[in-house]
Amino acid sequence: MQHSRYDVLIVGGGAAGFFTAINLAEARPELRIAILERGKEVLQKVRISGGGRCNATHACWEPRELTQYYPRGEKELLGPFHKFCTGDTVDWFETRGVALKIEEDGRMFPVTDSSQTIIDCFQTAVKQAGIQVLTSCNVTHIEAWEKGWKLSGPTQEWLAHKVVLAPGSSKQAWKMLEGLGHSIVEPVPSLFTFNCKDTRLRNRAGLSVANAQVQVLDTDLSAEGPLLVTHWGLSGPAILKLSAWGARKLHALNYKFRIQVNFTGLEAEAAQEQIQEALSTHAKKQLGNTPLFGIPKRLWQSLIPEALAQQSCASLHAAARQQLLKSVYAAEFNINGKSTFKEEFVTAGGVELSEVDFRSMESKLHPGLYFTGEVLNIDAITGGFNFQAAWTTAWLVARELGA
Repeated sequence: MQHSRYDVLIVGGGAAGFFTAINLAEARPELRIAILERGKEVLQKVRISGGGRCNATHACWEPRELTQYYPRGEKELLGPFHKFCTGDTVDWFETRGVALKIEEDGRMFPVTDSSQTIIDCFQTAVKQAGIQVLTSCNVTHIEAWEKGWKLSGPTQEWLAHKVVLAPGSSKQAWKMLEGLGHSIVEPVPSLFTFNCKDTRLRNRAGLSVANAQVQVLDTDLSAEGPLLVTHWGLSGPAILKLSAWGARKLHALNYKFRIQVNFTGLEAEAAQEQIQEALSTHAKKQLGNTPLFGIPKRLWQSLIPEALAQQSCASLHAAARQQLLKSVYAAEFNINGKSTFKEEFVTAGGVELSEVDFRSMESKLHPGLYFTGEVLNIDAITGGFNFQAAWTTAWLVARELGA
């Protein structure tokens, strides 16, 4: 079988792979570099991310603060973020003609609101740098070669002095790495919504509250933030945070558990005071027509018992007020399953972080083998953070190989 030889081979034609190749080629244009992509198309996750707009990063500029968005990788990413952080990402794209904008929630997108802008930027850069992009190249085996590494596929083989693994959450890649002695943390879903068939949520899809507090009962898992009712249950930042930080615990529970939701966003005493004040102010109104705490009226009417909803505010005795408080402050729901969040496919798991040198992203077990992106046991909540980890780790690899 004929071998194709390269200085550096990058396995994976996604965000991390392209970012590594481009930065390396710009630092060392004499190197022969190729990207090997298993599929027929490259940059597919970039294409669909952010609803097709590509949430490239997040407007969080301080490295230590940025690490707080990573349930796995928080400690390891601090040093790398000090070397290449959000501001560096923005500068990198802007110098290549791609301006990014900040939305109210901190997410950053190209001003064109199109992921194609990012894809075109990458495609232009690899073409100008002379980087080979080889599609339909399925790497199924990796082994040491006297001058580096030999990669094999069903019909092809490639030789390279250095290899960068950027295949995303690839079970096949993880299996190959296990064959080399690397430890792989079992992959489990990390970003998902909660399935719930509670009648209180029926026909309420699209309704949301701005600040809810959600706790998984009988665990130490809790989160707060906007909460959204969907056709299949509950979503929104509060739920997604829980799914990320609780990825392994919720997997162990087979995604069947109970949650308690505080729809008021307040502590009990403050919520009680606000209820008392509202009942006095709207004494003659029916409780069902007097939504509080910014809870949408239709959701409010679902959450409070029908017997209370039909009473006037003035007629509520102490026990009824406590029942009202419990209905919106400590509402309990059975969760039975999960659903993928939009087009996000984030996995907790991958290469054990203690086996990687985070100064260079090189394997501690095998010199000349590097990792970047989601092949590592690193993941974040939604909002551009997973892409930022990809840019940062890819930049570190390129800097190391380009020195």
